[in-house]
Amino acid sequence: MGPAKSRPDGTGTDPEPLLRMRGIAKRFPGVRALDGVDLDVRPGEVHCLLGQNGAGKSTLIKVLAGAHQPDEGEILLDGAPVRLTGPTAAMRAGIATIYQELDLVDGLSVADNIYLGHERARYGFTRRAAAERGARELLGRLGHGEIAPRGEVGRLPAAGKQVVSMARALSHRARLIVMDEPSAALAHDEVTNLFRIIRELTADGVAVVYISHRLEEIREIGDRVTVLKDGRAVAGGLPARSTPTGRVVELMTGRDVEDVFPARPAPAGDAPEVLRVEDLTLAGAFEDVSFSVRAGEIVGLAGLVGAGRSEILETVYGARRATRGRVLLDGRPVRPGDTGAAVRRGMGMAPEERKSQALLLNETVGGNVTVAGLNRYSSFGWLNRRREVADVRRQIEALDIRPPDPRRPVVTLSGGNQQKVVLARWLLGADLPPGGEPPGGGPDGSDGPAAPAHGLRLLILDEPTRGVDVGARAELYAVIRELAGRGIAVLLVSSEVPEVLGLADRVLVVREGKVVHSGAARELDEPAVLNMIMEGSAL
Repeated sequence: MGPAKSRPDGTGTDPEPLLRMRGIAKRFPGVRALDGVDLDVRPGEVHCLLGQNGAGKSTLIKVLAGAHQPDEGEILLDGAPVRLTGPTAAMRAGIATIYQELDLVDGLSVADNIYLGHERARYGFTRRAAAERGARELLGRLGHGEIAPRGEVGRLPAAGKQVVSMARALSHRARLIVMDEPSAALAHDEVTNLFRIIRELTADGVAVVYISHRLEEIREIGDRVTVLKDGRAVAGGLPARSTPTGRVVELMTGRDVEDVFPARPAPAGDAPEVLRVEDLTLAGAFEDVSFSVRAGEIVGLAGLVGAGRSEILETVYGARRATRGRVLLDGRPVRPGDTGAAVRRGMGMAPEERKSQALLLNETVGGNVTVAGLNRYSSFGWLNRRREVADVRRQIEALDIRPPDPRRPVVTLSGGNQQKVVLARWLLGADLPPGGEPPGGGPDGSDGPAAPAHGLRLLILDEPTRGVDVGARAELYAVIRELAGRGIAVLLVSSEVPEVLGLADRVLVVREGKVVHSGAARELDEPAVLNMIMEGSAL
């Protein structure tokens, strides 16, 4: 057993810090990313690092990982100054970093990934049996002896890959492990297992720096909190469990955001029905799902990862072809399995994996905003660039996309601003006037191949705030509600129950591919929804 964990209430004897970062500064051209940051981490504690996107968290952990060299300041381990000249030097010093985008090699085995860069070898020959034996021991220590060392890591689910990353960290005899948004892609039970592993590691004296946007996780797993804002540590060593949420949010954002979900008028009961889903089924994912969404209404789907939530959204949008059932928009069928038809009819979707599914990362902000509606700027084969740029700038200003530069590559933006770019694409569509004639021309009312552009009627959002900080979330919530206020129907999925309850007018609870409850959000609370998610019992 390692040293006793520090106590959030300050009682007992605190161990000397394992890590001290003093006055860390880092500049990039035109940007001072870190401005004299201090950070102390004790052995056997979970020290949480909070801050909005762009606050300096990523830069700080890259300095700690040896990926960036600080321009000023010093790093001490066990009281002695160290120079982390690169990732290898950091590993040798006992510091391991597990990034949100896991750096595993899918084509290699689990054992090969665990010992990548420090292979078990003798006389130049890899000792495969020794590597597999060591991998098996490490995986067993993490409580996952079922993961086969010889198995291909690319075949593992997200939770399994994360366990392999932690085993790799332990293979370097890490004393300090940095975890960047480790729960972002995990289901509820997988997060529970992650926390069990973290508690066992800290009980052995391993220190953990934990980065997350989910404040409820901080309270459950954290001991102390350091808050970054604009490259500075505005608070350090706060007790994770007893510091009020309002205080943490205020430190992160510089403003009071106690009421993230202000009350808004309920959509009119006689508002026209925009979306109707009838007995929709996708074999192996969900079955017999029926619901509707009215103009100006926000309907949220709550449920565990794997319950079928995202598959329902993707099938409505046409990214998956339903086994049976119908999707109707404004009372007329939408051609199944055809996203182009859905867009022409007035659907827009922001998928969960925005980087791989929604954004052209190496394109500019402007190019990403207008990519779905270039035809509105085209005349006889020529693009009206002046009008296109003017529309992009209007959306940038409306959504406060930072920095406000339409020529900036979208890959350089923070997660929250990338999500705003995706919303700007469909917000631009919301400015399109509905066609004078109903789109589509098939005898069954389905879309014809040359359906005209149509104003945005339905916006589908899958995990719209994943990886987005508290301040940017509040801004995104305001945008979503503004769109609903314009009469656009909104259908969304979120893994965070408070977000669904706070944002939606009506909630559908999904469990094992079936809707087990549908009702007004104001009539539900978090314990009731969680009970239905876990047990499937309706109110």
